[in-house]
Amino acid sequence: MTTPFARLHHRAEPLLLPNAWDYASAAALAAAGFPAVGTTSLGVAAGAGLRDGTGAAADATLALALALGRGGFVFSVDAEGGFSDDPDEVARTARELWAVGAAGINLEDGRDDGTLTDPALHAAKVAAVKAAVPELFVNARTDTYWLGREEDGTGERLGAYRRAGADGVFVPGVTEAGAIGALTRTLDVPLNILYTPAGPSVPELRALGVRRISLGSLLYRRALGDAVATARAVRDGLPCPAAPGGTPGYGEVQALLSTGASADATT
Repeated sequence: MTTPFARLHHRAEPLLLPNAWDYASAAALAAAGFPAVGTTSLGVAAGAGLRDGTGAAADATLALALALGRGGFVFSVDAEGGFSDDPDEVARTARELWAVGAAGINLEDGRDDGTLTDPALHAAKVAAVKAAVPELFVNARTDTYWLGREEDGTGERLGAYRRAGADGVFVPGVTEAGAIGALTRTLDVPLNILYTPAGPSVPELRALGVRRISLGSLLYRRALGDAVATARAVRDGLPCPAAPGGTPGYGEVQALLSTGASADATT
């Protein structure tokens, strides 16, 4: 039996998963009609004054998951490498995330020193999570392309994670259509690709067989850039740059927080 979140990966169109960094950004994205949101580990860590990928943002990640669960959102959590190299500890984190309402979890095999986790260890993390929380959608990420290391071993890593029970696999950094197509042809689970403005478009990724498209830290970084550009314009006596989607009013943001806007993953 699949969960509503898992079923979002098997519709006619790929699941476009925007990534939130706090409650308000998740509420705004859900109100805009996105059926589910992910979290961005960079945004969550940076918001707490921490570096991404170091395992230091475990508490901030769980706190955001707790808030999102109370808001009724359908969401998946970017948990870096599970915040531990002990599969049992990773499974405990997964149970905590499931208990507060998370529908999915991302587990990555990249390390903060630029190396890759041994695939057997990462597979053990995936297996431990699936044994502890069978209904939690595990998106097993390999950073071979992201780090530019062992790209030829990408398929072997994905195969190991799939055999360990992963519900989907994620290969950020791969942007060449041929490489993406080669991956989808060998997989029996949804492939997640990280969208980049310089890479294939959403229709192109759909044609290649991609089932999930994440925005990663793009929205967070755009928000930071727009904030700084606005502050500079005000300081320099220039007109404020127009935001592509407009600027929400004070009352609009308050309404998002008071209603806990959420989307229905069954649609």
